[in-house]
Amino acid sequence: MNGHMNVSMNGPMSSSMNGPVHGYGSTQVRGGMIYLDNSATTYPKPQSVIRAIGGAVTKYGANPGRGGFPMSIETGGAVYSCRKDVAALFGAPGPECVVFGANCTGALNLVMKGTLKPGDHVVVSDLEHNAVMRPLEALKERGVTYSVAEVTPEDNDATLDAFRKAMTPKTKLLVCTQASNVFGIRVPVERLAALCHQYGAKICVDAAQSAGVVPINIGESGIDYLCCAGHKGLYGPMGIGILVLRDPLDRLGTIIEGGTGTQSRSLMQPDDPPERYEAGTINVPGIIALRSGVAFVAKKGQENIYREELGMASYLHRGLSRLRRVKLYTNEPRAPWYVPVVSFNVEGMKSEEVGEYLGRKNIAVRCGLHCAPCAHMKLGTEEGGTVRASVSVFTKRWELDALISAVSRL
Repeated sequence: MNGHMNVSMNGPMSSSMNGPVHGYGSTQVRGGMIYLDNSATTYPKPQSVIRAIGGAVTKYGANPGRGGFPMSIETGGAVYSCRKDVAALFGAPGPECVVFGANCTGALNLVMKGTLKPGDHVVVSDLEHNAVMRPLEALKERGVTYSVAEVTPEDNDATLDAFRKAMTPKTKLLVCTQASNVFGIRVPVERLAALCHQYGAKICVDAAQSAGVVPINIGESGIDYLCCAGHKGLYGPMGIGILVLRDPLDRLGTIIEGGTGTQSRSLMQPDDPPERYEAGTINVPGIIALRSGVAFVAKKGQENIYREELGMASYLHRGLSRLRRVKLYTNEPRAPWYVPVVSFNVEGMKSEEVGEYLGRKNIAVRCGLHCAPCAHMKLGTEEGGTVRASVSVFTKRWELDALISAVSRL
């Protein structure tokens, strides 16, 4: 690494960033609301994350790497510390492999548009979010083609066979979600990584629903590009996303160019990550708060988070399955086949009507198509979508009982 990263790494750090990250508590949920829309954004946030946002504004108000004065140097150091923590969480070779952006969608766009050229072929799953499908549709105008492989829930061999049949000599990239944001179905991305490498292709994983919940190690799994949402299972604020590179020498084409605080005499974008992909001022408050979220997840343990949250989702699924007018779309969510998401509908009612009713009971869920029409078409809910309930580490069993009780009264 060069430029401001060296300055930041060697600069003085404040005691708050060097010390342990505390705060397992959460904020008081607004108005007693039961919040079950954590697949969209986790809420509430840990107290440590809230404190970090305030500290970022008051202590780290200067641009990182844009000045030689103490606050700029300390801000650069705080950003660098977050890179190190994210790299450690996901088993990346080093902090230079961690690229910050606005969201997971931006990371996915960077990989696809920075990799694919006319004539290239892509394979995706039939569970994909529009964050994958819309960029691919746009890339069709540049001569990129794609095929859709069927995911068979709870049968990784069948899923792997479907992807194998979709691969061609022109396949450059495999892009798939690790877990469906609609139905919680997990995709065996580790086995798919080995498959696409056999064909000389690379794999990009949308971990928006899995990062922070399911343990991920890109070094061991073979994932080339890991795209994460900071505001979901990593408990950071909105407006921060992550791309983790397995190989720091892998050069993606850039989709945004501009100032980086490094090599300023050159009119060319730097070659080395992360500066190559971070043109303009980065979201320092979001990054510093994300570091506290990552520390929260690391301290609690991703295996523990996955087990506890999946237990909650299974409890909810069983409760809803006893209601005669409720339709569920998957088996009870269990490891290793699902993440903690439950989608359902109530016979004779639109999903939006159920959501509005629950909203009046101060229960927050997500209704409709969830920005993933492919997943809905797969399970026949493309007309009205589903009601989706998703838990976090702060979800209590009595809150799930309240949801089950409210739905039973319908």
